[in-house]
Amino acid sequence: MAKASGLGDALYVGGFNLSGDIQQLGRVGGGPAALDVTDITQSAVSRLGGERDGGIEFVSYFDPSAGAAHPVLSALPTTDTQVMYCRGTTLGSAAAALVGKQINYDPTRGQDGSLTIAVQAQSNGFGLEWGNLLTAGTRTDSGATNGTGIDTLASASFGGQAYLQVLSFTGTDVTVKIQDSADNISYADVATFAFAQTTSAPTTQRISISNSATIRQYIRAATVTSGGFSSVSFVCAVVKNMNAGVVF
Repeated sequence: MAKASGLGDALYVGGFNLSGDIQQLGRVGGGPAALDVTDITQSAVSRLGGERDGGIEFVSYFDPSAGAAHPVLSALPTTDTQVMYCRGTTLGSAAAALVGKQINYDPTRGQDGSLTIAVQAQSNGFGLEWGNLLTAGTRTDSGATNGTGIDTLASASFGGQAYLQVLSFTGTDVTVKIQDSADNISYADVATFAFAQTTSAPTTQRISISNSATIRQYIRAATVTSGGFSSVSFVCAVVKNMNAGVVF
């Protein structure tokens, strides 16, 4: 694999693309808590994995425009929000996502006149998850569309999770669903792997399927509608579990 820089990244928060207002990202991490289970027979620490956790920390610029960093982040909602960091914005790029609480909005005004704001999001109910983009950054459909598939290299029978952020929508309804294929030609819906119908924006969703469900080698995001729509802009990432130890 070729090494890569962090150039050309993106950050989405609560159905808003804040990429152009982000200076840097700090911690993008998570995992199970380390439980100390060392007993008196052992000469070194022994640990087990405990509850999963996760967090995304970043620094934004002050931008008071509608839908930009200040009005979105300064609201400090008490309900859950979704944060998605995209390491690149091409189809299949790595993406880290979490559902959680934004716990701060802390501006710093430098002596040189600079103004930046530190923000942290901590996971709630689920840990931080790494997956792959099923859209090339933000995707805009003007009607029901079958997206281009990504190659996950092999079929796996351990289920998966998916994240959706809808940035804008015009129409009656749209449903984004996950489809898979063995040959990148014949696609079919992955059972129960469809987001709830969207009728307005901005909005976010996280869905999951059984950790024994099979997802074939190729995956794509498709949009369908019952009442019609003229435009939907969204970003979607999928997490394909590659071992039986993942339970959501």
